[in-house]
Formats: sequence, structure tokens, C-alpha cells
Amino acid sequence: MGKKSSNGSSAVRTLGPIPDLERHLPSDWWRTLFTSLYLKTDGDVVENDQNTVREVDLLVRATGLEPNDKVLDLCCGQGRHSLELARRGFKNVTGVDRSRYLIRLARKRAKAAGYSISFHEGDARKFSLPESSMHTVCLMGNSFGYFDRVQDDLLVLNAIKRVLVSGGTLALDLVDGDWMKSHFEKRSWEWIDEDQFVARERSLASDGERLVSREVVVHAERGIIADQFYGERLYSRKRITDLLTEAGFTGIRFHGELNAESTRGHDLGMMAHRLFITAAAPRKVAAAPKGDILFPEVTVLLGDPSLPDTVKKNGQFNPEDMETIEKLKDALGELPGYTFKYVNHHNSLLQELKNAPPRFVLNLCDEGYYNDAFMELHVPALLEILGIPYTGAGPACLGMCYNKSLVRSVAESLDIPVPLETYFDPDDNAATLPSSFPALCKPNFGDSSIGITKDAVVHNSVELLAYLKKLRDEFPGRPVLIQEYLTGPEYSVAIVGNPGLRCRVLPVLEVDYSDLPKDLPPILGYESKWLPESPYWTRIRHHQARVDEDQKRRLGDYSMHLFERLGCRDYARFDFRADAQGNIKLLEANPNCGWCWDGKMNYMAGFAGMRYADLLKLILDAAQERIAAERNLRKVTGKAQGQSGKPQSSRESDRVAAGAKLR
Repeated sequence: MGKKSSNGSSAVRTLGPIPDLERHLPSDWWRTLFTSLYLKTDGDVVENDQNTVREVDLLVRATGLEPNDKVLDLCCGQGRHSLELARRGFKNVTGVDRSRYLIRLARKRAKAAGYSISFHEGDARKFSLPESSMHTVCLMGNSFGYFDRVQDDLLVLNAIKRVLVSGGTLALDLVDGDWMKSHFEKRSWEWIDEDQFVARERSLASDGERLVSREVVVHAERGIIADQFYGERLYSRKRITDLLTEAGFTGIRFHGELNAESTRGHDLGMMAHRLFITAAAPRKVAAAPKGDILFPEVTVLLGDPSLPDTVKKNGQFNPEDMETIEKLKDALGELPGYTFKYVNHHNSLLQELKNAPPRFVLNLCDEGYYNDAFMELHVPALLEILGIPYTGAGPACLGMCYNKSLVRSVAESLDIPVPLETYFDPDDNAATLPSSFPALCKPNFGDSSIGITKDAVVHNSVELLAYLKKLRDEFPGRPVLIQEYLTGPEYSVAIVGNPGLRCRVLPVLEVDYSDLPKDLPPILGYESKWLPESPYWTRIRHHQARVDEDQKRRLGDYSMHLFERLGCRDYARFDFRADAQGNIKLLEANPNCGWCWDGKMNYMAGFAGMRYADLLKLILDAAQERIAAERNLRKVTGKAQGQSGKPQSSRESDRVAAGAKLR
């Protein structure tokens, strides 16, 4: 069958030798190569403990790593270097790789060994770690040069530079391109176990700058089980030095050569003869004040005070809501260089946006279109359709996060702990209800704690059935979650910024229930947000969390993973709670979370020494920086990245690639 090559032409596949391997090389081969099969074909090298120990020996010696240094193992694969560093007592190791299979394997191995290592999926060109958060970034085991454009390799180096502290160290282990061009084996084969062997073909690309390889894996009984292609750029010492210099690195040093060993004594491929390089990130200086603001004229979209709002007390905007809006206007009025226009009449909103499209929108309409929480996503959808750039999450993200069970599924896929839970359709009379108590009942859809009251915590089947009836009457047809009731400390984490750009994790907030009457379950329900006369309103406090560094890191990692995977933008909040044994679990994700002066996010900004106006400016800056970056990317690539001159909805297809290691 014909297969499209990377340039779109049709290439004829055969089972025998191929005269032009390059024609068959997919541009994104790294998406699918690094699976369990990879650890079979290359396990003699990349699962060789002696190789790992020697490589980490050189890494530690060349970089001068100290036990408390923060180290990023980029393109970490199954985590062999991270695990070896942890074994040697290095306490702050993070691993990032594109392969979900390898990351999960790395986490499993770390857990089995009792090591606290943060492993997560990420794109080597744009990964979700805070700026200036690492002392050393290492790319070990020949993990550089996978992309078909040099510009992408430069993006990797720029991403590394962003996360390194001023003067931090890059350690790069890559194939010696000059040596490999004249020494690669054109064909080889080897048994990888008692039943399977791999046959390899290699050739230089037409430009002589990449080595293209083919692997055919054959099972003795089942025949061919894989026929796959991959390629790697062959950097000479001069070319990699020039590229590092172009990226701004200095103090470039070559530390001899790395030569791998094979437990099978066979072909080492591109792992045979490698260079080990260190370089220093440029000294960072405080950013100069920005001159021109990308969008100085801002239209602020709000809920409509003239319309009913079923979420609020008495079904309408209250004096507290109007005070919140006035405090918002006062804070925005403090920001120099901006002018603000406020729009809150939803009956005429669409026509107003069409007749006089704003240049930029600060979307604070968390009530939803027509004050309907189910229609919160409609506001950014209208802005998308009309081509108007805006702050915050897009419609896809808002729609997903409105469904609590979907968020839970995403969290589970990222190995983020979640409470035990049963999804219950109230109209399903045959459903089996959980028998483990106490439990928390809440609607699957909704925000603002709608449907969560003090009676939502149930202690037996009688209370459970009574509350289910209440939810069925108040929210007919709405599915219900019956969830493990968590009684430990409750935390919130806020993120402002965007992955690959500036991304800030605010200090962790803890909910203080200590002054709440003992007969009330300690939860943040409807009463705490909408009933001023309730003890939940008057007796609950918030303070900066008292968490150790390990807990703080885990909360930040969980939140960053969710922020990126759910497609959040500019700002979001994630709520967690520990169980009785201290295990922290996700409660919910809140894109476009509460922006008000007395909300959780502003409390967290206050812990960081910021005023309310500072927080709002941080959100505006994050959105405008994101839009500017998207525009620049379109100029570079010539490809549409979403909205024309407007923010892009986060898409899974845009999240590409790190990779593991190639032989």
C-alpha cells in the first residue's frame, strides 16, 4: 500500500530493502516510536545499568551538580538517568518526555524505589515548567535533533534557556555527527529475545545532514510486527557550537566522548560514538518596562445585572455583586496605559460585538451568557466566531471542565490522584449505589457549588437517597457524582500565564475550617458563597498553606499538568483535598476561576505580595503575551495557528513532541 512521505508524495512500501529511506520517513515519527517495543529493540543499550552509571558519572563530574540543585531530565524516556540521580541522593529531579508509555513506566519505577521524582509528559520545544526554575537541564542518551527543521531544535534550546536560572547549566549528550556520517552501518540485524529479531537499514538524507533509519521487527511465529522509520540530525562540533551560540548559551565545553555498550554485543547505531557538551545559560537581567501595550483599549465583558441569575441569592444580582464590580473597576483604573469599556447587556451583546468589534476583550463573564452557567462557553465561542482576541479559556476547555467526571478522567490519565467516585444517573432505577460512607453528593454539571449544601455529606443509605431525591427535584435530569468524602486539609493552586511563556504558580492556599461549628461538615458549599448569614460565610478563613516542599511541588506539578492537558489559558485554579491518611486528591478544575477581590485567587496573589490591580494586570499581560507569541509563530511558520489575529483555542494536536532516545 502507498504511504505519504513527509513531503506529501506517495511512496511505495516493500518488505525488502528500500533504496530511498527518506521518502518513507514521517515528519512526526517520534509520536509513535517510543513504546514498549522500543525497550525491546534498544533495551540492550538503554536498559543497561552500566551505561546509565557511566553517563551519570560524567554528568555529575562535568556540571558540578550538588544534591539540592534542581535538575530537569529533558526527554527522560523511562527515567533511567533521573532514577540514578535520585539513587545518589539528588532531591529535586524532574523528568519530561513526550511518550506517555515511558513516563508511566518511569513513575512506576520511581514509586517502587521510593524516590520522589516528578515525571510528566511534555513537548521539548514548549514544556510547562516555570521560568528560571532549574539549575541544570540535561538531555542524555542522544535525545537531540529529532525534528526535520533546525528551527525546532533551536526552539528546544530556547525552552531550556527559559527554565534555567541565570548562568544555569545545559548538559547535552548527542551523536558525533562527523564520525557517524562515515561510520554508520548500512544494514544489521540481531535477536532481541528468543522469539524476535530486528533488522536495520540506514542511509544519509539527501542533504547529508540527517541519518535515516528503518527497523523491521520480526517474530518467529507471527512474522513482521513492526516496520518503522526514524531520523536524527547529525551535528558536527562546529554546527552544534554555532546553534548553542545562536540560542544565547556561553562557555561551551566538550567533555570527551561517550561510548555505549550492548549486553547483546551488537550494533550500537547512533549510541556508539557521542559527544558530551556543557554550556551556560545567559545571565538574566530584569525585564525592562514594556513600551507599547499590544491592546491598550480593553472591553470588559461581565454578567448582566438586569437579568435573573438563578445561582445568586434571591435569583438576582445583590449589593455584594455590585460592590465587587465597583472594586474591579477601581483596580483596573489603576493600570497605566489602558482604557477600559464595560459591556454587560446580554440582550444586545451579539449585535454590539458585530457592529463595533472590540480590539481585545477581558472576559470576566463567568456567570455565563444570559447569566446561565450552562452557557459560560458561549461567550468565548461568540468571540472566536467574530475573530475577537480575549483573555482566558476557550469554549472547548470550559465545556470539558463543566463536566466534573470528564475532568476526573483526564486527571486519572495523568496519574493525578482522585477521590473514589460513582457516576449516577437519577433516572436509572437499576443503578447500584455505593455503600461506603460518609460520602459527598453533588451534581456532575455546574459551578459555584450549586447543589452542594451541608446535607450533601451523607452518612448512610437513608441520607443518600434523601439527598438524591433533593437533587433530582432541583436539577431534573442532571447526573450526580457520589464521591469519597475527604476530611484532610483542603488546598487551592492558582496558575497565571501560559506554558512555554511566562507561567507563575501562586502560593498555595489552605482553607481553614477550624472556627466552623463542629456539627457542620467542613466543606465549601453553596452556603459559603451565597448566604452571608451562614456560618459557612462568616466562620471559614483562608491562609497560606503550611505544606512541605514535597507537597508544594506535587500540588504545583498536578496543577501544571492539568492546566496544559485541559487547554487552560492565561489563568486557572485547581482545588485539592487530602484524605484521612494525608493523600492529596483533586477536587475540581476551575478555568476562568473567580476574579473578584475577595476570591481565592486574589488571596493567593496577596500571599505573593501583590495587590488586586497587580493580579488583574498579570492576567492581561499573560493573554497579550500569548497572542503576540501566536502572531509571531504564524509569521515564522506561515501556518494558521487558530484565530487570525486572535487567541488560539488549545488543541491536543498542537502538543507535540519530546521523545526518548535513539540508537
